[in-house]
Amino acid sequence: MYRYDEFDATFVRERVRQFRGQVERRLAGEITEDQFRPLRLQNGVYLQLHAYMLRVAIPYGTLSSRQLRKLGYIARRYDRGFGHFTTRQNIQYNWPQLDEIPAILDHLAEVEMHAIQTSGNCIRNVTADHYAGVAVDEIEDPRVYAEIIRQWSTLHPEFAFLPRKFKIAVTGAPTDRAAIRVHDIGLRMLKNESDEVGFEVWVGGGLGRTPVVGVPIRSFLPKQHLLSYLESILRVYNQLGRRDNLYKARIKILVTATGTEEFTRLVEEEWQSIKDSALTLPQEEIDRIQTYFAPPAYESLPDWQPEFEAARKANPEFGRWVQSNVKPHKVPGYAIVDVSLKPEGGAPGDASGDQMDIVADLADEYSFGEIRVTHHQNLVLANVRKQDLFALWQRLSASKMATANVGFITDMIACPGLDYCNLANARSIPVAQRISRHFSDPKRIADIGELRLNISGCINACGHHHVGHIGILGVDKQGEEFYQITLGGSSRDDASVGKIVGPSFSTEDVVGAIETIVDTYLDKRASSDERFIDTYRRIGIDPFKESLYGNSKARRPAAE
Repeated sequence: MYRYDEFDATFVRERVRQFRGQVERRLAGEITEDQFRPLRLQNGVYLQLHAYMLRVAIPYGTLSSRQLRKLGYIARRYDRGFGHFTTRQNIQYNWPQLDEIPAILDHLAEVEMHAIQTSGNCIRNVTADHYAGVAVDEIEDPRVYAEIIRQWSTLHPEFAFLPRKFKIAVTGAPTDRAAIRVHDIGLRMLKNESDEVGFEVWVGGGLGRTPVVGVPIRSFLPKQHLLSYLESILRVYNQLGRRDNLYKARIKILVTATGTEEFTRLVEEEWQSIKDSALTLPQEEIDRIQTYFAPPAYESLPDWQPEFEAARKANPEFGRWVQSNVKPHKVPGYAIVDVSLKPEGGAPGDASGDQMDIVADLADEYSFGEIRVTHHQNLVLANVRKQDLFALWQRLSASKMATANVGFITDMIACPGLDYCNLANARSIPVAQRISRHFSDPKRIADIGELRLNISGCINACGHHHVGHIGILGVDKQGEEFYQITLGGSSRDDASVGKIVGPSFSTEDVVGAIETIVDTYLDKRASSDERFIDTYRRIGIDPFKESLYGNSKARRPAAE
């Protein structure tokens, strides 16, 4: 993984000292909360419903065991014992005291971490495929280019005050595991007819109040032009993006209003003036960054591991976990392990400080000391020998982190909702916990199969409900919490925005509504292998509406 150079280390330490002075001035009353707001946002500090929240950057979702232990320490020492992993592969602490936040940032700096540009109208944490470097279908490791983008975008003077926040995602494989089509800029690595590796460029995706799937504006961008092309997109957005209306300030609104063809023309025109400038990316620099992501010292192992296969057959619980949480690895004899942070009845994405320590220990013992954070709010041990999988599973089971549900209905994305967020209209976590308990039977989960269920507490869509196969949105109706349901969303290669199924449901009835939707799918699917999203796209929304709005399990929908 990338290690700080002298500039990185000095810059981060100086920023901590600067922010410590700003906090002292705020606590002394020398500056008002309004004056303090832009200063704290530049350092990842939000004022939430009950307390300040600190969002810590985890660039492209890659952590060392040392860093994860530090995050666990911070959770115990400065929070209420846990942290919340987010859809941007970051971690949030929901209960730090303002006067202690500079000390937290000092601790982060000790392990080459910070909270800079995790908030504000700037380029946020660059995300990537959580299986980067190990996926069977990967063309190249996208973290190399995510790191290059991070260095280019950090404190970029031209893009420090954009019309609105800006998010970039990179995937190095044909299979999109980074949700590039719902980002402001999405980059997919591919090969052209000459077998050269470059990028397909998508622009204008985003969720929130106006969910939009991005559009491709360049089918192939050579590597050396990556930064100049990104700079051109950002310049067009910075010049033409709306600053008079918060709800129309994102680049997705500009692309939609301008039209794909005209927006592409503007970008290409800008690019022609800078494509051969100092922004040209030398191969030597790519090679230099690539050394930080060199493969670990893999052993030469046969892919067939008799002891592993025997354990999988002898222990059905272990077998279920392997089927859902273990993925193929590009190196024979190794596997990718998803560590679910969605236990039955748990708050999705939360991990205690003690659990972080345990995962760090397991990473050291089984996965070369490296951990990944997924945008589905789970963790990944990316380099586990197959012969170690049973022992790893036993250790995870003992720590209640071996839930076999990755990709299934209880592997939910959920925002903090009204329990923490002052923007939320309704609670997300309690609904997620009730759904988790309701669908706790492993056989039922397996029978339902792949199903993405996402929950947001408000229209800002931090829980990505628009792109869940089933999406749940919390809404306020005369002071009461209700839940609107969408169907048919996806953030993968077949990206789509879900459609509202009908009137919303009360807190008491929303779980029954999900049960009805699942029952309808099971009844209507063409075979046991047909996924929910495929059944929905084949039969449409009407059968689900008919089941919902005359069914006792989903009674009393609220009038719209």
